[in-house]
Amino acid sequence: MPEKNYKSSTGVDGFYYGIIGDGTVAETVERVKFLQTITVEMPQEPVRAHGDNITAEMAINSGDISITAGFHKIPLEDKQKLLGWEVVEGITATSSNDSPPYVGVIFTKTFQDGSREYVGLPKGMFTRPNVTANSKGESTEFSSEEIAAQFMDRTVEGFDEEKSALFAYDEPGETTNRDALFIKIFGVPHPDAGTPTEPEGA
Repeated sequence: MPEKNYKSSTGVDGFYYGIIGDGTVAETVERVKFLQTITVEMPQEPVRAHGDNITAEMAINSGDISITAGFHKIPLEDKQKLLGWEVVEGITATSSNDSPPYVGVIFTKTFQDGSREYVGLPKGMFTRPNVTANSKGESTEFSSEEIAAQFMDRTVEGFDEEKSALFAYDEPGETTNRDALFIKIFGVPHPDAGTPTEPEGA
């Protein structure tokens, strides 16, 4: 029996999104660089049925999957695509009638030995972030941006039931499972499909 992997991740990298609409194939796949933090919330709650003063049966009630991602900066072009913002004569605008598209998302957890774990979310919708700014003080400090999204189940080729999150892992220098996950989530290959990555610290 193979040895189990107990290594803990040391970084995050490779945030990709693709607009899938109501289908399973992305129109294009875009990368947003300089991902700093990301949290995926996957709540579940046990539900009990009682009788004769005891628990007669239990089931699991699964809540909505959501993510909160922090970036060094989210380019305006990506906000336009992710949030369905309108652009007229170089001016970007948002309103109460915005209609963000359905998107798939993949990001990477990196490990010190160069191995990688991938998290794929097949179908979700982003919500517009807050706008914040700080006055420059005695020392220079960089700002950051945060954006959130909610995800739902979607048909994923090869699985019997609809899924809301997929996970994959590659040993150092390998990309086989990364490439397979890209096909599952986006319906198109990774931009560097077939090109092994060099093991590196993360």
